[in-house]
Amino acid sequence: MEEGEEQPAQEVRPAGWAQGPASFAGQEGGLQSDGHTELLVLGGSPQHLNGAGVVPVRASGCLGLKQPPGRGSPTQTRPFPPQTSTDPAGPSGAAEMVPRAPPGEPQNLCSCSQDHVASKVPFCKFHLGDRPIPVTFKRAIAALSFWQKVKLAWGLCFLSDPIRQADGRKVLRSSVREFLCSEAMFHLGVPTTRAGACVTSESTVVRDVFYDGNPKHEPCAVVLRIASTFLRFGSFEIFKAEDEHTGRAGPSVGRNDIRVQMLDYVVSTFYPEIQATHASDSVQRNAAFFREVTRRTARMVAEWQCVGFCHGVLNTDNMSIVGLTIDYGPFGFLDRYDPDHVCNASDTAGRYSFSKQPEVCKWNLQKLAEALVPELPLEQGEAILAEEYDAEFHRHYLSKMRRKLGLVQAEREEDAALVAKLLETMHLTAYRMHVVAITNTFYLLSSFPVGPEAPGLAGFLTALTEQCASLEELRLAFRPQMDPRQLSMMLMLAQSNPQLFALIGTRANVTKELERVEQQARLEQLSPAELLSRNRGRWADWLQEFRTRLEQDREGAADKDAWQAERVRVMHANNPKYVRRVLKLLEAPYHREGEATEVLEATEPEGAGSTAERRLSYSSKPPLWAAELCVT
Repeated sequence: MEEGEEQPAQEVRPAGWAQGPASFAGQEGGLQSDGHTELLVLGGSPQHLNGAGVVPVRASGCLGLKQPPGRGSPTQTRPFPPQTSTDPAGPSGAAEMVPRAPPGEPQNLCSCSQDHVASKVPFCKFHLGDRPIPVTFKRAIAALSFWQKVKLAWGLCFLSDPIRQADGRKVLRSSVREFLCSEAMFHLGVPTTRAGACVTSESTVVRDVFYDGNPKHEPCAVVLRIASTFLRFGSFEIFKAEDEHTGRAGPSVGRNDIRVQMLDYVVSTFYPEIQATHASDSVQRNAAFFREVTRRTARMVAEWQCVGFCHGVLNTDNMSIVGLTIDYGPFGFLDRYDPDHVCNASDTAGRYSFSKQPEVCKWNLQKLAEALVPELPLEQGEAILAEEYDAEFHRHYLSKMRRKLGLVQAEREEDAALVAKLLETMHLTAYRMHVVAITNTFYLLSSFPVGPEAPGLAGFLTALTEQCASLEELRLAFRPQMDPRQLSMMLMLAQSNPQLFALIGTRANVTKELERVEQQARLEQLSPAELLSRNRGRWADWLQEFRTRLEQDREGAADKDAWQAERVRVMHANNPKYVRRVLKLLEAPYHREGEATEVLEATEPEGAGSTAERRLSYSSKPPLWAAELCVT
């Protein structure tokens, strides 16, 4: 399910949800009823219930946990202990017995029989934790500090973001996005889950497709994801002890026996070479396992950064334990190179921006190390993370970028500076990237002239600057996001009441908005000719350095022609215009493999007609209206 696809809770009636998690999966935030038991799930993922093999069962009107075969007693049922409520539960004020989650677990699950307490409380149908919803809300508000209440009131009055609830449904539109993207990532060489099928449903849900206040019915769909395992970092966090800051604990806290069983299963099944090497020493085995997970994760995110992929929601539950790209939700690719790009419109703080992805993945590995304690001592896990992650990320990233630049001979220390300056030039010139996020920059560089007889840079600069954002595109990209009156009020509040300002708006957001206003003012004073001249100058400077580095690489080759052929081959292999296997369906959906229409682009000369131009559109700049698209 994608973030932003949620709708208010609705009643569904599965045929016996107690039969297993399959009938429970996907119902994030909804009422489930089988005529005897009602379950209200507010937030949280069903994985927190069945991530360790825990299956919800009906147990005399209260929610119990049944251990599947192989985990404890096959028939053992552990109902949550009922606790007495001293709140008035009805007109008589008598105390009632209400099912309650175990101590320390977030109070987000409640189950009560239709003829139990809920029916005896006026106007009360469901219970949240061990209290009626009105009582829970009153206590929640009372627990807030004065400034927290002010922040809540401000958000309710002035923020436009809707209060989102999930219905767990994925629509066909987002399912097709995931299917195509996961296959594109695979053929780009990025570790990823794959899509086996996309199945549509007769069911429909209401979605606001363009977030413009015009919702409509859309067909639902299911994507069959394929991977060796779907266990995540978060799978080990269900055993987490109570957090000192939030007071929350995992739903299976204290069940170290399940954690050991899960860890043994993961290592023996998906890392058999590590199991064989360290069969007699579990601590060393777990250390080697965490080291390999760290390396795989570092290589995966390095591949992301090389193709301009932005995941969107990099929490621990979206991190694969085998180092795969998993859970394609509000993902996106860079249309123009912007290290601060945020593909998820609901990530207003920019936590998962493109440039922060390596650091966020490292933070998630830290959380995994904490979740593996005591099977892996925390000090040892942190030492492995500090030793391995950054080094592996930079090694793999630079190796990939060298291939993208066609540097096929000896590596040099100055290559990192060359790559850094290239990315800076792309950022300053707002260089465009095409639909599959492999930059046209690198593809064009494969034809860059090198050698003493090489022609000048004029023609090549023209081809490069055509891929830079126009003045109109820049003005659209840097337009202010806040109303000037709102920004003015925030600035005055920051000076007069810093405490209140810290609660209702982050300093980083206001600083970014001020930068937008300043950049917009500069762009208003800039002419298209001046922008073109500036872009040509920046690219000319970098191209001179690139030519020097290529000549050094060429000097180390015995056969100059063979070196040139190998350079072009490596660059084309690492910088395709687009992923043909994925986009072939969009290009010619009704033609079979090998038919002439599939090689139209190769046989049709440039400028031969509108058909050829349409075929080349996949590697051209995105249209201006694409900047308005919003995904959450």
